[in-house]
Amino acid sequence: MSNLLRHAQQWLQRRQLCLVPIVLLISACGGAHTLTPVAAISPATGQIAWLSPLQQRDALAISRWRAAVGSPLITRPEGEESSAAVDGLTIVSWNIALDSGDVIKLVGELRAESPGRPLVLLLQEAFRSGDDVPASRADAIFAAHLGRSDPAREIDDVARALGMFLYYVPSMRNGTWRHNEDRGNAVLSSVPLSDLAAIELPFEHQRRVAVAATIAARTMRGDAWSLRLASVHLDNLVGARNGWIATEYGRARQARGLREALTGTIPIVVAGDFNTWFGFSDQTYLETARAFPQTRVQDARRTFRGLLRLDHVFYQLPAGWTAKVRRGESSHGSDHYPLITSLTF
Repeated sequence: MSNLLRHAQQWLQRRQLCLVPIVLLISACGGAHTLTPVAAISPATGQIAWLSPLQQRDALAISRWRAAVGSPLITRPEGEESSAAVDGLTIVSWNIALDSGDVIKLVGELRAESPGRPLVLLLQEAFRSGDDVPASRADAIFAAHLGRSDPAREIDDVARALGMFLYYVPSMRNGTWRHNEDRGNAVLSSVPLSDLAAIELPFEHQRRVAVAATIAARTMRGDAWSLRLASVHLDNLVGARNGWIATEYGRARQARGLREALTGTIPIVVAGDFNTWFGFSDQTYLETARAFPQTRVQDARRTFRGLLRLDHVFYQLPAGWTAKVRRGESSHGSDHYPLITSLTF
């Protein structure tokens, strides 16, 4: 086993040395990642600030993917909003693989562990179906169909069953026009959500939209606090259109756009499926970690089928706040394990 690890380390070192000239080439051409605000959209349930790539080639490709999905979804639980004072919360980042991950079961376990503690879910590959997803358009592009699409596990039904606030933005259609579904990122929270934003990332292989929201309440001492949260899912492959030789540098371009859209805000937690095939040595991870230097890896276990570390939690917190991040012990049906962050003020 020690020989295997030594060979793996040597391979990673050679890989990094060989890719140095490639990185320099990419930096010189084709690495545009700037995002720019566009007109905020206003679904019936709330307003969303929108950022999109400035590069025209990215924008044109994204517009064709956008034509195949429905509008963002914002819902509120029935009854009065929670206003209890708290000194911490639990944040879950999880790629639920559409209807595979049992979100309700995981939430039940976390609520049993810490009754009354606020809970926020940053989910990837959530899905929605029905009349909100548009009919066919000749110029639209869609992704392959994933999952079994159990209607009971649609993201709005899950939020309703859990009594949580929901903010969902689809990234792509889930299948052809025969599949009236889309999929994307979501934030579910037991605390009200505000300052909603959608961040269309530089285009590589598929349209990717990170979602961000703010939660706020008071501590047990009566001090006000707020926290910015973002759910992220980067491409697992990249297209030849940008001439990338190594997939990680295409994802790194997406990560740079995301970083510029989110850094400067404190406190903030940015989490999701970054598709870092090379784990903690992946260029995407390294660039994002530099933007959030407070981040500490406390549980380095692999998150995708026990084979790869694709999922990460990054944060920037004020003095006096602490974050402890662990991998869940069960994947609860998904091909990814959840990352669970205990945040204490």
